[in-house]
Amino acid sequence: MAKMIRVFCENNQSTHYFPLGTSLSEMALQSEIAPDNQTILGAMVNNEVHELSYEIYKPKNIFLLTYQHSYGKQMYIRSLTMVLYKAIKDSFPLLRLKVEHSISKGLYCELTGPAMDKDMHREVVMQIKHRMQEIIQEDYPITRDEVETSEAIQIFKDLGLNDKVKLLSSRTHLYSSVYQLDDIRDYYYGPLVPSTGFLKVFDLIPYYHGMLLIFPKTENPMELEDIVIQPKMFEIFQEHKDWVEILEVPTVGELNAMVESKKISELIKVAEALQEKKLASIADQIHEHKHPIRAIFVSGPSSSGKTTFTKRLAIQLRVLGYRPLQISLDNYFVEREKTPRDEHGEYDFETPDALDIRLFSNQMRDLLDGKPVIMPRFSFTNGSRYFVDKELQMEERSILIIEGIHALNPLLSDFIDSREQFKVYVSAFTQLNLDLHNRIPTTDNRLIRRMVRDSLYRGYSALDTLSRWPSVRRGEDRYIFPFQEQADVMFNTALIFELSVLKWYAQPLLEQVPRNVSVYAEAKRLMKFLSYFQAIPDHDIPATSILREFLEGSSFEY
Repeated sequence: MAKMIRVFCENNQSTHYFPLGTSLSEMALQSEIAPDNQTILGAMVNNEVHELSYEIYKPKNIFLLTYQHSYGKQMYIRSLTMVLYKAIKDSFPLLRLKVEHSISKGLYCELTGPAMDKDMHREVVMQIKHRMQEIIQEDYPITRDEVETSEAIQIFKDLGLNDKVKLLSSRTHLYSSVYQLDDIRDYYYGPLVPSTGFLKVFDLIPYYHGMLLIFPKTENPMELEDIVIQPKMFEIFQEHKDWVEILEVPTVGELNAMVESKKISELIKVAEALQEKKLASIADQIHEHKHPIRAIFVSGPSSSGKTTFTKRLAIQLRVLGYRPLQISLDNYFVEREKTPRDEHGEYDFETPDALDIRLFSNQMRDLLDGKPVIMPRFSFTNGSRYFVDKELQMEERSILIIEGIHALNPLLSDFIDSREQFKVYVSAFTQLNLDLHNRIPTTDNRLIRRMVRDSLYRGYSALDTLSRWPSVRRGEDRYIFPFQEQADVMFNTALIFELSVLKWYAQPLLEQVPRNVSVYAEAKRLMKFLSYFQAIPDHDIPATSILREFLEGSSFEY
């Protein structure tokens, strides 16, 4: 009789016993375990994400992952990307896939290779989509082999995938994963679904000079996401695509090569100069605006570098003769006991209702009318507001710079004529990919920034930051992202080298996250992600760098 292994299913808090070596896919077939009417894509086993091929040999806790869970969705998207790659190789073997960035609720991709007529663009994309549908209908298995990294490097060298060769060559891991779909082999830094038949809901459409891969809605995986046209967001991504070409560092493999060749100091200087040039350009736009600008609104999600951007913009405006007054919306939080609570009963610091909008608007009107104002300050430690003795008053050539996550929300700008406003949206739009098929989500960049800053300046552990992050992300989706296209200009605060610097600080913090908490899965994912980067010290980072907002050594006061 086969030995039975105890398995506790966290989805419905039930205990089950299975024969030694039972796979997750076999467990997922059990009606008493599987969530009702939902396709199981993978599972968390003792707070680590695994594919359904994973076999159980010891007592475990499992949590089955559907598309509604972020890890399930990531598995779906990665797997669909591999199907796209195969469809391109089958239909147009001379073209190469480059996954660019997330936009318009989809994944923007481009094809490189022999130039095609513009009139052929739509036909090419439609042929690729048709081939994807065939591959999914045929339900090809997707398998993973663990091979020595030297063997994986040789496999990808033989396939001409030099971006993967460079990435794996700079890693110190003994083994690496190689995924196979029919005759296609590829590398992905996270688990995939068992077969192509799991990926029935998708779309592929022509988008600008590339194509947009569209996924199911999170809340209803049988329906496709509604496309949201984001021309300004697309423009900023394209601008920084040009910057990547200037810097000659499109992927992490190339970045690591620059670290090893001792050229990273020059790269840092050029990257910082590009940001400063853009900052000066924004100041010039404000100065040359057809209507005199009296208030600049700077918004962006958590850890986007809004504060340092605001301080550096103020310097550029001073060069043009202005006298900027910097206002932080963080100082207008209501008293802690008056803070709204979210659906989980926790304080909701992400909603605009957490701000004293009436006080803010009245004070801004007084400032614009030339009246002196005693400004509030907010203590995050005590959760209370207090007022400073020093008065603030506008003078000739004064201009307000108002910074905060809700600064683009119309609720915060009704005190001033729209013709006298200038709106800036800033975020860390990560400029490089791991390789041509593995993009780096901008949220990962910001999360790592926040984790380091929380530790250095707020005394929070990585566990604290990771536990809070889902609430932060919900707030961004509800209250920040809907207004981003209203900006007059967007600014990318990401620096192409920064994850190599942040690795020094973030990795020890992540290692302290205990294994018996659910966010351990996220900590482990981020540790693996950072393992691709060669760490670099921060001594070449200027004291005025946006990155210094999250490290020590800034010349600005925060």
